[in-house]
Amino acid sequence: MTVQMTEARFEELVSEALDLIPAELARAIDNVVVLVEDRDPEEPGLLGLYHGIALTERDSHYGGSLPDTITIYREALLDVCESEEQVVEEVAITVIHEVAHYFGIEEERLHQLGWG
Repeated sequence: MTVQMTEARFEELVSEALDLIPAELARAIDNVVVLVEDRDPEEPGLLGLYHGIALTERDSHYGGSLPDTITIYREALLDVCESEEQVVEEVAITVIHEVAHYFGIEEERLHQLGWG
C-alpha cells in the first residue's frame, strides 16, 4: 500500500535524514548534490542512487568535476512503506546508505552494518 505524502513533506524528511549525519562526516562531504525524483526510469523500484566518484577514489584529476549526485526516489520509497513513520525510517536508511557510497563503503558492507 502506497503512503500518500506531499513532495514538500518528503523533501523535509530527506533534509532531516541528512541532518543525522555526524558533523565531522558532513563537513567531509564535498561536491555532492542531493536530489529527489519520483522514480529511476530504468529501475522503477530503486529507492536511491549515488552517482559519482567516491571520496576514496578521487585523485588529483578530480578537480573541476561536475558534482556527484545522490538521488532519492520518492514514489519508490512511498510504495514500500505502510505508514508515515515507516517512510521516515526508510528515507533515513536510504539517505545514509547513499552517503556511505560517497565515502566508498560498498553494498555488502552496508548490509553487514544494517544499512542495506
